[in-house]
Amino acid sequence: MAEGMRDPYPLPMRLTVHHPKPNVPVLWWRSVGSTHTAYVMQTLLDDIARTTKQDPVAYRLSLFGDEHPRHRAALQLAVDKSGYGKKQLPTGRAWGVAVHESFDSVVAYVVEASVQEGRPVLHRVTGGVHCNLAVNPRSVEAQVQGAAVMGLSMCLAGSAITLKDGAVEQSNFGDFRVVRMTDIPEFDVHIVPSAEPPTGMGEPGLPPLAPAFANAIASLTGKPQRQLPFNLA
Repeated sequence: MAEGMRDPYPLPMRLTVHHPKPNVPVLWWRSVGSTHTAYVMQTLLDDIARTTKQDPVAYRLSLFGDEHPRHRAALQLAVDKSGYGKKQLPTGRAWGVAVHESFDSVVAYVVEASVQEGRPVLHRVTGGVHCNLAVNPRSVEAQVQGAAVMGLSMCLAGSAITLKDGAVEQSNFGDFRVVRMTDIPEFDVHIVPSAEPPTGMGEPGLPPLAPAFANAIASLTGKPQRQLPFNLA
């Protein structure tokens, strides 16, 4: 329920847990609790940064302090490789940032996004990954790309699961939009060097993608995205 909701961010938090009994089974998706908690935390951090007029990267780094070197290293690597804060983006594009730990691995994304004809478009994703020793770097890259594409799929219009008269309306992929090749951004995945024992890479690439994309869209529109798929209306 609260997996990934606080650490490494020293924010005050009060949680209440409710256990409804829905008549529709609800199970896990890739990255389990972090699927949704990363979205809440990372969009919240950008809300705070905007309100206090702080750079979202600098704000996150200040929260990490010296106590979370893996988060700092992953984020800094993504920032450095993306050109964030140094290169000029094309007109109509904005940066988005998110970093989250799940399954003992940290993944940070710096993305470039725009809004075209009323729809969100993700152009580029630069990832910084800290999974300790990367036994097979190409496998790490593939896992991150695949997980990020899954994360992108929950952002775009047509990817909602809806109910009518107690039944799910989407029965197969003809009724449910998945991302297509034309939706896929450029990917650039980088791994922080380490000789420590390897950590998980099957799922950590998913959680930070949607909030990084949402933060870029909020920067462009001034409207935080409070739901998935995005609502730009």
